[in-house]
Amino acid sequence: MVTDEHGAPTRIELRRPDGDPVRVLVVDDEPTLADLLSMALRYEGWQVRTAGNGVAALNTARQFRPDAVVLDVMLPDLDGFQVLRRLRESAPTVPVLFLTARDAVEERIAGLTVGGDDYVTKPFSLEEVIARLRALLRRSGFAVATRDEPVLTVGDLTLDEDSHEVRRDGHLITLTATEFELLRYLMRNPRRVLSKAQILDRVWNYDFGGQANVVELYISYLRKKIDVGRPPMIHTLRGAGYVLRPAE
Repeated sequence: MVTDEHGAPTRIELRRPDGDPVRVLVVDDEPTLADLLSMALRYEGWQVRTAGNGVAALNTARQFRPDAVVLDVMLPDLDGFQVLRRLRESAPTVPVLFLTARDAVEERIAGLTVGGDDYVTKPFSLEEVIARLRALLRRSGFAVATRDEPVLTVGDLTLDEDSHEVRRDGHLITLTATEFELLRYLMRNPRRVLSKAQILDRVWNYDFGGQANVVELYISYLRKKIDVGRPPMIHTLRGAGYVLRPAE
């Protein structure tokens, strides 16, 4: 929690690197809900565009270049999962918050499997949506934090918490917002075994009804980007969790 000089909580302002307000694309085929979300997000000082179907969402995303997307799963043409797959082709790191009326754990996992970063079920509170979006945007670097040393280093792997650049042996690695947050947690705890429960609590801030598969999924994503073709740094300790340590 960030506090002022008197120890009281203070609000973190989220801005783009150029100082402009962050941009959020809201995709929902219910006009009333889309308008309500837009009003709440604009109240945060953000720029907002809306789209009522998948094709319109992809066209708007190309023009608007959003910093985050609120995406309904059930759309009249393409479903939200199809939209996300196509969106990722041109914007591989943009954070995506899924909205759906379905409350099944399997649906949550499905959304994360195709690359979604978080998940809110209908009906929801506007405060929850905003809180989740703020968390995703902070992960993506849209907030200024004060640190003595913003660069984390483990072996030949570096992570810059300000620029959000990740490099291994000098080579730039592109990560999604959630992959970045997971790697940051691992790098802040080098050589320490972290359980699935710890990772769920730290990276996602809530559990998935006991479904820790999402941790395995994102660990596999990281390995493909961090370890493939190189000496491995991310290790599994069966029954205990995961550990990041310098390559031998």
